[in-house]
Amino acid sequence: MDPGAVPLDVFEAMVVDALDSLPDWVLPVVSEIAVLVEDEQAESERRPGILLLGLYRGVPRTSHYGRAPGTLPDTITLYRLPIVEVCARLEDVPARVRTVLVHEVGHAMGMSESELRELGWA
Repeated sequence: MDPGAVPLDVFEAMVVDALDSLPDWVLPVVSEIAVLVEDEQAESERRPGILLLGLYRGVPRTSHYGRAPGTLPDTITLYRLPIVEVCARLEDVPARVRTVLVHEVGHAMGMSESELRELGWA
């Protein structure tokens, strides 16, 4: 699908809806993470052959008990253009946004790829 088919404000509303749909048991983790939207990954961060739809940056909750004073929050970045591009239809975008978001939340919680698959978050 044409990546320009979903304007930034519409995409951001989809992200808010996805956040609102998360189960209560993940809210303590998500409340400490900044969720960002960027059009695409920075050129300097791209790797050949990898299409990144989202990225968690931080220390998984299994490795610490909250943020250290004076540090920036962990972040989840959703990349709008690649997410829209991989969707066949406009109606598919909200579900893909949610899938990418919960996948990255799972990483924030320290879950492995296999654990994410078991939950249906991969």
